[in-house]
Formats: sequence, structure tokens, C-alpha cells
Amino acid sequence: MAEPLTCADCGAGFTPPASLLERYPGWTPRRCRSCHTGSGKGHRARQGGSRSGGVGRSGGNGRSARAPSLEEHLTLAQVLERYHDGPQTGVFTDGSSIPNPGPGGWGAVYVVDGEVVAQDFGYEPQTTNNRMELTALLAGVELVPDGTPTTVYTDSNLAVRTVNEWAAGWARNGWKRKRGPVENLDLVRPLYERLQQRPELEVVWIKAHTGYRWNEYADALATAWARETL
Repeated sequence: MAEPLTCADCGAGFTPPASLLERYPGWTPRRCRSCHTGSGKGHRARQGGSRSGGVGRSGGNGRSARAPSLEEHLTLAQVLERYHDGPQTGVFTDGSSIPNPGPGGWGAVYVVDGEVVAQDFGYEPQTTNNRMELTALLAGVELVPDGTPTTVYTDSNLAVRTVNEWAAGWARNGWKRKRGPVENLDLVRPLYERLQQRPELEVVWIKAHTGYRWNEYADALATAWARETL
């Protein structure tokens, strides 16, 4: 049986399911299930209540969509039920580690006219937010058939600037920066080179946690490793 732990949010004792620990060796949960899913008092205290900025925005079907709290960790089904706004065609990617650095995941979904065409997601036992964002972009590019124009969305402004502004100069300089090595070169270089081969794809920034349906869906894919239900 797994060792009892103390929730970092509410302070309650909890024992993580052995099946969950077997899926993610080396990872130690920091929060109990109720706080993790948002039903516990620790989660509510950390969020400080609901955000008013999203109330009243209507989605494509006329239903209102509330702005999500950070780290909601919704399942895919919950995302689809709750959010309806935002672009309905494109590739949506997301990645994060909890904490940073720490265990993390990434997700990418290719959507056409509001329908999922393909999706992919994964997990790393020790990583960083930036590495997961770049990994998600790499995977997202491969979801789109060659020659198919579309927009690739990420809520990482750093990743967007990396591939759209900085990587070209680094490539000309032999993948070197004036001030030290290129961080995450093992991901940056193949991503940039792949995008150079795919001029029909445009990488753009999308604001995170604003209730955009498919960005929230990508976020749910990226955090799937920390849930028992996809």
C-alpha cells in the first residue's frame, strides 16, 4: 500500500491510489483528490473564488462560458461541456510541469470546424514548462497532413517568439547565441527546421485560461497524467 501523504493545500492526510503511482513512477502527488479536482477547501482558497472577467461571454452555440480558474485539471468531457468560445479550426497545444521543474505533460489537438481530427499527449517524470510547451508544438505539427494550411496555437509567448523571431538567427550562427547556449536546443532546432519545411503552418499565440474551448482542451490533455480520467 502507498505511504500516507499530507495535502499541500488543505493539510488533510490522503493515500494516493497504487495504480496512479504505478503509472507515473517517481512522482509524488502534492494534493488530495478533492483539492486536485477543485472541490476541496484548499483549491477554493488558492483561487480566491471565481473570476468575473469571463462571465457573460457567449460561445458559438449561444451558451455562456465562464473563465476558467488556473489549474482546473478538467477532464476532456468537462472541458467540452463547459467551454464553447474561441477558434474552431487549428492545432491547439499546451504543456506544463507541476511544479516547475518537476513532473509534467503536454497535449496537442487538431480541430477542423469544431471537430477533433487527431490528438496526442504525453508525460515526463522530470521536465520544465518550456520543454513541455515545445514538445507539444512538435507533436502538434505532426498532426496536420503535409500541405494542409492551418494555424498552430500555443499559449506560450516564449515558444512563439523562439520559432518566429529568434531561431532563424541562431540557425545562421550555427545554433549558438551571443550570450550562452540555446536552451532546449534538442527541441528548438527540430521544431524550427520542421516548420521551415511546413510553410503552410503559422504558429501564433493564444491567451491562456480565457475559456477558449480548444485551448482548454489542450490544457486538459497536458494535465491528463495527473488524473485517473482522461
